[in-house]
Amino acid sequence: MMATERPTLFVLLGAAGDLARRLVVPALFELHRAGNLPQQFAILAVDRTELSTTALSDRLRSGCKKFGRTAPPTDDTWQAFTRRLRYHRSDLADPGAYAGLVPAIDAATTDFTSTPQRVFYLATPAAVFEPAAAGLAAAGLVKDCELSRLVVEKPIGSDLNSFRQIDALLREGLNESQLYRIDHYLGKETVQNILALRFANPIFEPIWDRRYIDHVTITVAETLGVEHRGGYYEGAGALRDMVQNHLMQLLCLIAMEPPASFAADRLRDRKMDVMRAMRAIPEHAVSEFATRGQYGPGWVGGTLVRGYSEEPGVDPTSGTETFAALKLFVDNWRWQGVPFYLRTGKRLAQSVSEVSIRFRPVPHQAYPYSGGEDHHPVRLVLRLKPDEGMDLKLNVKVPGAHFTLAPADLRFSYQRAFRTPVPAAYETLLFEILAGDQTLFMRADQIDAAWSLLQPVLDAWQAYPAVDFPNYPAGSWGPESAEGLISRDGRSWLAPTLQEPGR
Repeated sequence: MMATERPTLFVLLGAAGDLARRLVVPALFELHRAGNLPQQFAILAVDRTELSTTALSDRLRSGCKKFGRTAPPTDDTWQAFTRRLRYHRSDLADPGAYAGLVPAIDAATTDFTSTPQRVFYLATPAAVFEPAAAGLAAAGLVKDCELSRLVVEKPIGSDLNSFRQIDALLREGLNESQLYRIDHYLGKETVQNILALRFANPIFEPIWDRRYIDHVTITVAETLGVEHRGGYYEGAGALRDMVQNHLMQLLCLIAMEPPASFAADRLRDRKMDVMRAMRAIPEHAVSEFATRGQYGPGWVGGTLVRGYSEEPGVDPTSGTETFAALKLFVDNWRWQGVPFYLRTGKRLAQSVSEVSIRFRPVPHQAYPYSGGEDHHPVRLVLRLKPDEGMDLKLNVKVPGAHFTLAPADLRFSYQRAFRTPVPAAYETLLFEILAGDQTLFMRADQIDAAWSLLQPVLDAWQAYPAVDFPNYPAGSWGPESAEGLISRDGRSWLAPTLQEPGR
C-alpha cells in the first residue's frame, strides 16, 4: 500500500551522516522494496561533504546491507532505488545557502506530472536546526502549508529555555501542522499496540486505574556503551537523551484517557492531559524523586569493557550520567497515588525495553501458595524489545490433590503470531510522514511540558555534581540508589521477561 499517490520529493539534509546511513535510508529502501513509495518519488540528498552521487550511493548501500531489516539490496533493486537519488552539495549551517536548493529541487522534480509535496528531513546535528529552518523559510521552500513538511530529530534543545528558543524559530516560518518531531519509540509496533490493548479489549480498561494497579515500571536498558557518540553524550546524558522523550511518551500512552478518535490532535490532546497532571518535582527534594549513575569498567556478555570516563570523546573527570531513574505521579482521578518508576541506562545487564503494570493483590487470600509467603505479583508486561510482544503473569493452581497456587505466563509474540517481520520504527514513521499523518509525532506543547517537569532535576544535578561516579559496574542493573528509590516504597524492580528461545 502506498503512503500517498501524490508525487513526492524527499530532501535529506545531512545525507552523508550516520543517522541517514543507519536509519533513514534503510527505512526508505524497505518502503521502496515493499512498493510503499509513490511512483513519482525522488530523493535529493544534501550535505557539505564533497561527494559524487555514485559515491554517496555506495555509502548508503553499505548502510542498508549492515543496518537494513531484511535481505541486503540486490543490484537490480538498488539500481531501481538510486534512480530516484541525486546529490547536492551545500553548507547546511549557512542560512543563505538554502536558496541554492531551489534549482536543485526543480531539477529533481522536472519529470513529475503534478506539483509534488516536499519533505525536508533534518538528519543533522541539533546545531543545524536553526539555520536550516531560517534558510528554508527565507528561500520560500516551506511556505506552502499543505505541501511542505519539516522533520526534526531529537534532541530539540538541552533544557526548557533552549527548546523554547528553537521551537520559536522553527515556527517563525512553519505552522505546527508542518512540523514532524520524531521519537522513534512511537513507531514501534508494541508501543502503538498499547492503544489497541487498552481501547480495543474491554477486559483491561475497567481495571486500568488506581483501584487495581499498584504501580507501573518503565525500563529502557542497553548493554551498549556510548560507542562513537561520546562527544554528543557528554552534552546530553541519560535524562536528556532518553527520559525527556522516549520514557515520557511511554508513560503518556499508559496513563492517557480514551481519545474520542485516533485523529492526530485528539490523541495528542489526551497525552497532553497526562503531562498537565504530572506532579511537579520539588526543587528542594529532587533526590526523593530522581537518581543518577555512571558506569565504570565491568563485564558485559563475557567481555571486559571500559568505564564511561575512558570512552573516546569523554572527559576523564566527566559528571555526565549514563543512568537515570525517576519516580513520578499523575495527579488525576484515574492515577492518584500510583507511582510510575522509570529507569534507563547504558552498559546494563541486559538490552531490554518493557513496561510492567503491577496489579494490586487480592483483598483476601483463601488459598495457600507453593512459592513462599507472598503471591507472585499479577502483572502485565509490554515488551518493546527484544521479541516484541506481551506477557500476562497470573497465579494458577498447581496440578495435584492440594489446592495451591504458582505463577504462570500467558505470552504473545508478534513474530510468532503473525509470521511476518515487524516493520522497523523508522519505516512506520516515514510512511506516516509521507501520508501527512502526525499521530505518531510529538507536538510542541508535549515537549515543553516534559522539559518543564524535568528542569528541576537538571538544575539540581548541575548545581550539585555527583561525587561518587562511577557508581555502577558495566553489566549490572545500575547504581544502588536506583534500588533505594523503589525499595523505600516497599517495591522492587522486577526481572525483565525475556522470551525463552524456541518458545
